[in-house]
Amino acid sequence: MIKTRLTDQFELDYPIVCAPMALVTGGKLAGAVSEAGGLGILGGGYAGMLGGEPDLDEEYRNAGNQRIGIGVITWAAEQNPDVVDWAIALKPRCLFLSFGDPAPFALLARDAGVPVFCQVQTLDHARAALDAGAGVIVAQGSEAGGHGAKRSTLPFVPEVADLLANRAPDVLLLAAGGIADGRGLAASLMLGADGVLVGSRFWASKEALTPQPAIDRAIESDGDGTVRTIAADQLRGLAWPDDYSFRMLKNRMTDDWAGREAAARENFGSMKDEYDEARRTGDLDIVATVVGEATGLIHNRPAASEIMQSMANEAEALLANGNKMVGTG
Repeated sequence: MIKTRLTDQFELDYPIVCAPMALVTGGKLAGAVSEAGGLGILGGGYAGMLGGEPDLDEEYRNAGNQRIGIGVITWAAEQNPDVVDWAIALKPRCLFLSFGDPAPFALLARDAGVPVFCQVQTLDHARAALDAGAGVIVAQGSEAGGHGAKRSTLPFVPEVADLLANRAPDVLLLAAGGIADGRGLAASLMLGADGVLVGSRFWASKEALTPQPAIDRAIESDGDGTVRTIAADQLRGLAWPDDYSFRMLKNRMTDDWAGREAAARENFGSMKDEYDEARRTGDLDIVATVVGEATGLIHNRPAASEIMQSMANEAEALLANGNKMVGTG
């Protein structure tokens, strides 16, 4: 068994946290991860502004008796702060804040005794999260699916680890971005993380809300088949902050628009109706298949508990075998 500060502080069997993926991490997945010994976090998504989002009350109930966290897209929650009040009132395992100024919501959570996780993409983000009183920093690399920025996981995680060691040694660190098996877990621990945030691998789990055709497409692809662009958000009329782009599988829409960001900005919202209809009908030539570079490591759709057990077993074996690589003279 792998023991870290994360497993000790949150009483986990595995140093594995399920990312609160919008439209994907419902209560069933979050509850399954927590039941299996990790930490599941319900995806609060766009705080109701997207349309067609899962009912959060229902999804929270779907976690059953398992204690889970709740995550929100911070800039979207600023437009509907009631979702944060709702989350904090439930006394979740944590409030997970991503993509925006965490300070106002972090203060509310801390005052209510709810641990605060802040996902960051730059060192300035990490400093702001510390100023906001985050107890856990999630250093997200650009390999991640969905929204992110430009830093790569391998150098970014130890750089954040150094920042925490110098400024806030009691704050925990999770690595995120491209971590889908035991190799990624073991490597993250060696980089100085206390655990990992896993998105794409759980995106393709039995309990996820992900449509099967999207998973089938991801299984057939590999990391070279993904692209990071702002075009998808611009064309569907989502005013994401400029710092963040969107990783998805290449499709007809990205073939037409990726690399034409300026033109996409000029056509803001022009594909909204078409995109909404594609999401409703499952037209993957237009709607995003939201998966990261780790898609090349995804070959099936097992239960979340199987994913965690496999990751842990592989990481334990790798960490134990590491001693054999160190010579005695």
